[in-house]
This record gives sequence, structure tokens and C-alpha cells, in this order.
Amino acid sequence: MERLLITGARVLAPDALSAPFLEILLEGERIAALLPPGTAVEDAARHDATGRLVIPGLVNGHTHGHGGLSKGMGDKWDLALLLTHAPWIGGGRGLEEKRLATTLTAVEMLRKGCTAGYDLAFEFPGPSVEGLQAMAEAYEAVGLRAVLAPMVADLTFFQATPGLIQALPEEHQARAAGMSMARADDTLSTIHAAAKAWRGGAVRLGCAPTIPLHCSDAFLEGCRDLSAEHGLPMQTHVAEARYQAGGGELRYGSTLLAHMDRLGLVNERFSVAHGVWLTDADLALLAARGGGLSHNPGSNMRLASGIAPARAAIRAGVTVGLGTDGSGSSDNQNMFEAMRLAAFASRLWDGATEEDWLGTAECVRLATEGSAKLLGLDAGVIAPGKLADLVFLDLGHINWAPFNDAANQLVFTEDGLALREVMVGGTWKLRDGRVLGIDEAALARQAQEAADRLAAANAATRSWCEAIAPHVSCHCRALAGRFTAARRLLRAD
Repeated sequence: MERLLITGARVLAPDALSAPFLEILLEGERIAALLPPGTAVEDAARHDATGRLVIPGLVNGHTHGHGGLSKGMGDKWDLALLLTHAPWIGGGRGLEEKRLATTLTAVEMLRKGCTAGYDLAFEFPGPSVEGLQAMAEAYEAVGLRAVLAPMVADLTFFQATPGLIQALPEEHQARAAGMSMARADDTLSTIHAAAKAWRGGAVRLGCAPTIPLHCSDAFLEGCRDLSAEHGLPMQTHVAEARYQAGGGELRYGSTLLAHMDRLGLVNERFSVAHGVWLTDADLALLAARGGGLSHNPGSNMRLASGIAPARAAIRAGVTVGLGTDGSGSSDNQNMFEAMRLAAFASRLWDGATEEDWLGTAECVRLATEGSAKLLGLDAGVIAPGKLADLVFLDLGHINWAPFNDAANQLVFTEDGLALREVMVGGTWKLRDGRVLGIDEAALARQAQEAADRLAAANAATRSWCEAIAPHVSCHCRALAGRFTAARRLLRAD
């Protein structure tokens, strides 16, 4: 087993409260020991990391690889409008576009300090074994770990949102009603086939019933059974937007999470993405079942969803991680920004005191150890026995001049520009400013060619989506007003 001794660096402590000078001994893909500076180690190669701060690789608790081709699509959109425009944003993609989008996402995550991500990957009208394999290969080429969970549903946004089709002008109703997802049985069979053929490695297969309202009860139960049969982690968008919480009460007579629990989905393999409008009872339920929550503050603010109750979730005993969401809904994969926004957002709760705020060291732990738990990874902390997923930051960079406090500067100052090297499983994936597995210049050219091609192909669909958008917005805002069990917006409501 190859041994490597990393010398000369400051190393972030597991509690993220200090960064002493230590030497890190790696054996294969794991950390073997943390040693005092100058310790003699035989039979180990050496890497001089003088002037570096070494931190655990950041773990993105919730993203969408297909969003790599969708940066900057739209401005004043809430979640309902984003879903309205989804047919042209993501329409017309073949296998190579799916691979390309995921590669873009993976490269950006790596360049911004991520070593793993929970990717809810979408294909329309349903997943394909070939598509999932292509997206897994994209992560493998870049060198990241991932949970790749096909984001699936058997109802469209228009079918799923109570009263929405009827709220559209009559000339648009037939087109909205005529849209369809793949048959439920076909989708479940595809995931089953993919799970049986999955070859393991750094990319693990998951399952992601996208939004409870978008799934029939029978389909949710099918996802539950697949998760149990194959041990698949499961993540779903629960109570992301207030209109969804209102729609859940209207359809189920309960919260969305309570309904999923009645169907048996909420367990230790289950995590909620966003969870902005979860109630206190929801949080208690999630904790009791051993579930988790990915807090995605950038997306939640970008789409006007509100501020998730991260502190309340932590106090309830929920495993909490941090995520960026996809680049189609938050426009970047910067987990340094996610930490910063999580800290800032926690200070805006009406009546909150310093005890309620998320501190910087806590935000670092959420973005590393917390998210790693959501993915089921033995990572997220620099300690013996853990996976050697490491990020090296240049302490000579302006972000760190002077070095005062590691956690405060990671969250309040760092933006990814001081990042110099990234290691996944003891192997270099980014070094000397280069992503080692990818030709980034070619990737950029391919991305622009694909974006131009897809824009032309989806132009007519875009015009239709823009025509119905005001009606969707009006209806979903009215639906949101029905839900009064939680307050998550910084205004009187």
C-alpha cells in the first residue's frame, strides 16, 4: 500500500476551531495518522505543503448535475416559475448533453473544493440506464465521489399542482394537460435494472422521487421498495416552496413529510432537500426516523422560497448538511458561498439571538461531516481512518493575509480563489491549477456549442412557457397562502 507524508501544513481540526501544524500520513485511500511536525516516517513519499491550510473536502449535500448547462437561465423566478420554464431549459438533451452537463458540474465542484456531491439527476421523460451510466462516467473522469440519484416522477408539474391546469387560459390547457412523464412501471424498472448492473466505485446509485406532489402514492411506494431492495439512499424535495406545502395540505390533509412517512419512505436512508416549510412536528419526525436534511440557502433565497429552519433541525436531532442546489437554480457550485449564506441567513430570523445563529465552525462541519453523512461517506473530517479527501488552500493568497482564524476565514473570506490542490482518496485530482482528468478548454467549447444548439431547438417551447408563466405565478401564490403552519419568510405573512 502506497504511503504519502504531507508535511509543513496547517491542518483543520475535526471541530474546525483550530488549525495546528501537523503532518498527515496517508496509506492508500485513507488517513493513517496525524503526526507532530518533524516526525520520522520510513517508506513514505513526501509532499511539501508548506504555506497551505489543509481542510476536509467539502461535500455538496444537494445538487443537480444536469444543471451544468443551465447557468443564468432566468432572473426574477421563484420555484414555480423555474418549474414552468423547465421544458425549454432542459429540453432536447441527448446522451452526450447529459454527460457534458454533469462534467461541467463536477469540474466546477472540484475547482471550488468539493470532493463529493449528492446529484439528483434528471432525464425526460424518465431515466435510462445509458444516461445514468454516462453521468456516472462524467464524475469518474473528473475524479469526484457522488451519489447519483435519478430524479423521477410519474406526474408533471402541471398535473401535480392542484388546480393549475384549470387556472391556465383555455387555449393553453390542452397542451399542459397533454404533457406526461414516463410510465411509473417503466421508470421503476429502469432504476431496478441500473441498480442490478451498477459496478460500484466512487459513484453510488440512489433514488430521488423528485417532489411528493409529483408522485402518485403507488409510485412513491415503488421508490420505497427499490431503496429497500438495493440499499439505495433516497433524497427528495420536501416543502421547498410554500405553495407545495399548501398543495400538500389540500391533497393529503397533512404535511408532505407526514404523508411520505405514512407510506414508509422516511427512514435512515432518507434525506430532505431544502425543507424550508417543514414544521416542528416534521423535524421531530425526521429525527426520530434517522433522516437528514440538506440546507441549500443560496437556492432558497434565489428562488424566494424562504429560509430553512436549520437551527431547529439541528436541535431536533436531524443530520444536517449543506448544498448548493443545481446551477439551473442557484447558478454555481460554490460550497464556500453556501457556508457563508447559511451563516448569514441564520442571523435574519425574527427574535433570534446569537445562540440561534450558525457559527462559522459549525457551518464548516455542516459542509463537510454533515453532508458526508447524507451521502453515507466515511469522510468530512481529517482523522485517522477517514477517507483522504483533502483540499489545500494557499495561505499566501489575499484571502488569508493575515491568517487570523481558520473557520471565520473559510466562511466569511474564502471564495475558492485560494484553492490550489485537491486530493480524493489519496490521489491528486486538481494540481498546479489543472483538473487532471479533463481538457477544460475543450469542455468550454463543447458547452457553448451545446447551449447554442439547445437554445435554437427549444425556442418555440420557451415562447409557450413565457406565455403561461404569469398565470402559473398567480395560481401558485394563491396556493401558498393556504399554508400557515410555519413562517419562513422575512416579512409579515
